Parts: sequence; C-alpha cells; structure tokens
Amino acid sequence: MAKAGFEDSDEARRFLYPRLSEISNPFEIPNLEKAAHRVCQAIDQGQRIVICGDYDVDGVTSTALLVDILQKFNTYPKFIVPLRSEEGYGLSRKAAERALDCGDKADLFIALDCGTNSFEEAQYILSCGCDLLIVDHHQTKAPLPEGVLLVNPHVFGEEECQTLNFCTVGLVFKLAHGILKLKRERQEARAFEITLKDYLDFVSMGTIADLVPLTNENRIFTRIGLKALSQTKRKGLSSLMNVSGMTARHGVRPVDISFKLGPRINASGRLADAALAVELLLSDDASYCMETSLKLDSFNRERQEIEKNIVEEAMRQVESHQSESHGIVVYGDDWHPGVVGIVASRLSRAYDRPCIVLGKDGDFAKGSGRSVEGVNLVEVLEDFSDNLESWGGHPMAIGVSALIERVEDLRSFFDQSVKKFTETHTYEKTVKLSTYLKLEEASPEFMDEISLLQPFGQENPEPIFATKRVVFQQKPKVFKEKHFRFYLSDKRGRVIQGVAWKMAHRVPVVNKPVDIAYRLAWNSFGNQKVLQIELIDWRETH
Repeated sequence: MAKAGFEDSDEARRFLYPRLSEISNPFEIPNLEKAAHRVCQAIDQGQRIVICGDYDVDGVTSTALLVDILQKFNTYPKFIVPLRSEEGYGLSRKAAERALDCGDKADLFIALDCGTNSFEEAQYILSCGCDLLIVDHHQTKAPLPEGVLLVNPHVFGEEECQTLNFCTVGLVFKLAHGILKLKRERQEARAFEITLKDYLDFVSMGTIADLVPLTNENRIFTRIGLKALSQTKRKGLSSLMNVSGMTARHGVRPVDISFKLGPRINASGRLADAALAVELLLSDDASYCMETSLKLDSFNRERQEIEKNIVEEAMRQVESHQSESHGIVVYGDDWHPGVVGIVASRLSRAYDRPCIVLGKDGDFAKGSGRSVEGVNLVEVLEDFSDNLESWGGHPMAIGVSALIERVEDLRSFFDQSVKKFTETHTYEKTVKLSTYLKLEEASPEFMDEISLLQPFGQENPEPIFATKRVVFQQKPKVFKEKHFRFYLSDKRGRVIQGVAWKMAHRVPVVNKPVDIAYRLAWNSFGNQKVLQIELIDWRETH
C-alpha cells in the first residue's frame, strides 16, 4: 500500500522500507562541516565546552545526544537548560551567564534549539573570549554577530532543501555523524566503537514532539527510532516509560511521545529545571532513574492540576463576559506562564473559537493564542500589532505580550477582528478520506500493510477510511459522559469493536443506515491486541 504521489517504484520502496544507509552526507548542510571540525578541535585539545539547550523535548534530547557523544570521547561538557521562570525563553543573557559561570574560562559555547535570534547574548558570549556554535532550526529575524558559527538550514539552506524539515535534534544527529566521519577518517579507534543508530531513540522523540514533517530523512529517523525506543536499554527511558504507563513490547507510537513521554519531559521545564530530564536520559543508575522519573511524573501531575484550575477560572471569565464573543481573550494575574499555551488549546477546542490566554509578567500580560480551522491568527492580529510589546507565530498558534492596561483593548479588538475575518473568509469543515472500505476488508493483514506507512505525523497523516450504509444494530454505550463504545458486524458476521472519543453528544441512531469516517487501530492490553474502529464522524446515508 503506497503513499500517493510517488513517481517511481524506487521512491515508493524508500518510503515504505526506509534505511539509515540512505541518509545524506552531513556536510551537505551549510556550516556543519565547520561545526564538526570545531567540536573535534575542542575534543582533541581538551577544551572546556559549555552547552545550553532549550527546555522542550527537542532541546532536551538535543542536549542529551550531544553530551553523550562528547562523553564517549572522554570530554565532559557542562550543560544547562534555561530556567523558564527566572531566565526566560531560549538563549537569554541570564542563561548565558549561568552557563559560563564555571570557574575556568570556557572555550566553546554550544547553543542548541535556541540562539538564532539572540544577537546581544551572542555578543556577550563572544566578549567572554569564547567561541559560539549555534545549532537551531528557528526562523531568523536579524543576522548574528560576525564570528558566530550557525548551523541552521532556515538561514542558509535552499528553500527546497530537505534539511529544512529537521528539528534541532535531527541537526545534532547530523553533527554527531559529521564528528564521527572526521574522526574515522583519522582512524581514531574510539570513533569506530560508537554506533550512530543508537541515538535515533532521542532523534525520534524530539522530531515527533516538535511537530516537524515526517518526510525524507525525518521519516527514516522516526521509523527506526521508534523501534529503538521500544527496545531501549537506556535506564532513564525505561523508567520514564514505566512511570508513564507505556507497554513498550507492543511498540512505541508517536502518540506515546506526544501524550506520555513528552508531557513529563516538558513538565520539568515548565515547573522546575529541564536539566533534570537531560540527566535522566543520560543516567545509568537504575535507582536514580526511577526516582527522577517519579519526580517528572509528579511535575506533570502538578502541571495538570495548575492547568485544570486555570481552565476553570478562564471558563468562568468566558461564561460571565464573553459567551457571545467571536474571539476570546482571558487574563489572570496569577496564571502560570508555563501552561497558558495548553490552556488556550483547551479553550479553543471547548468553545470552537480562537482564544488568547494571558498571565502577568511584571507590567506585561504575556501568553499564547490558539485558533480553529479557517481562522488565521496572524492576519487577525496584524492591525493591532503596534499596540503589542511583542508577538509572533503562525496561523494556528501565536505568542503575545502587551501592557496589562491594553488587555481590554486587545479583547475588544480580537473579538471584532475574528468576527470580520469569519465574515470575509469562507471555510467548510471537511474530513479528508484516504479511501472507502468494506468492513470485511478491515483485517489484521490490512493493518500490516498500513503499518508500512507509519509513523504518522506532520505531512504523513494517518489514513482515514469511510464505509457507506453501516447499521448500528446495538445502542452505543456512553462512558465518562463524553465518549461512546459500539460494535459493528460485517457481512461475514464478524463483530468489530469501536470507540468514539468526545462524541457522546452525537450518538448514531440504531437500525438506520449511516456513512462513517474512521481510523483503524490496535487496542492493546496485556498480551492481546484487538482491531478497533476509532470513529471520527458520521452522517445519515443519503
């Protein structure tokens, strides 16, 4: 079963059966060869290396990968992750100062998943007599000071260059490849003892969590990396999987990273110090790994509780003052900045409207906005941008900062601007179907074919199937007041179980033909796997 759009069978084979041997020369990425030479120089001369990685999954896995590679060469860098509440986002001055506060002068500062837009901070690092290497994938707003070595395909790559798809951990993997390449050319024995493939577990986690396209080399990384994750020998990952309630023997899926591993790693950066997550990934101490995994789980539960309380407060604001608003803006003096983006996502889904959630940061209200399909937040806010301290993002998600006294102006503008946008732009919600199926065609053998298309994610969506004139012969059973379970029979008399998430308000009528759209999935429990329909939508048969 091949993905549509392949020009020849070789291309289809590469997609269905990706191999690590097919990845490109790392030195095709601009500046990466220079970066690999500079890191090798630091290793060879015993120089002090300092690493500053971002606090999300991409930054944490990038840091863990590079630190681990360097340790293999008996080089032990200092590493930090910015403290979100104290040092702000990315390569801030405070984070740089803490990283460089290491007694002896650092020779090489490496910023991972941050730094592309940190001009003043880069100047400060260089002024300390330290070389600066930045490996990042964020868009640039201004050039960096002369002397900074930047590996970022968004800045130097051609527009069609596939490396634009890499998140930072993918670029760090390519940097590691380059380091090994140089050292193997010099016949260094240690370089031949390192297996690059062993790091694809880190790469798959960061790539999936950062929502970059799962095409080209990213597909190779994640396909092989997810298998490596399910068989991991890293004590830290095993402990975190255990605490997260994952059953790795059934395989690790992107959803496991998005909803189990990722949130626990992110929670350490939102509420504490994400360096804890890096240390977990690197540790070989079983008791420390379990203790730290339980800490991350505790942080995640705390994050969920904070999030729940803010969601409840925000909903009270909406019901009291904005129940008829086209666009929602809510603000709380004591709302934690680490969770406002998640709260915005929840509100926009709950009310099916664009939403901005703001918390207090000094004299400013800072936060995040999330949209709904068909409403472009960048266009909606463009005419208000002069009144904002800062803002940026993309059509579905933005970051916003404004003086607290301007929040009411923003609320009024946002409501009217969303109203105007929806009146002048037409958008019809649709479900994009892959193909129509007969229920009897949904089989374990068919699932084996679908598995060749995995992993699913950005630009490689999971197939959605449709079946016409399905009859629900038994009344579906609602559970938790949100979802419902059901059973369908095919023409051979086989019964297939199904579930509909958050659709309890739309239960199909019994004994009346309907057309259904759905995904097929394995429901795994214990040592058993059962084929299951996950209902996405249904309509009465015309």
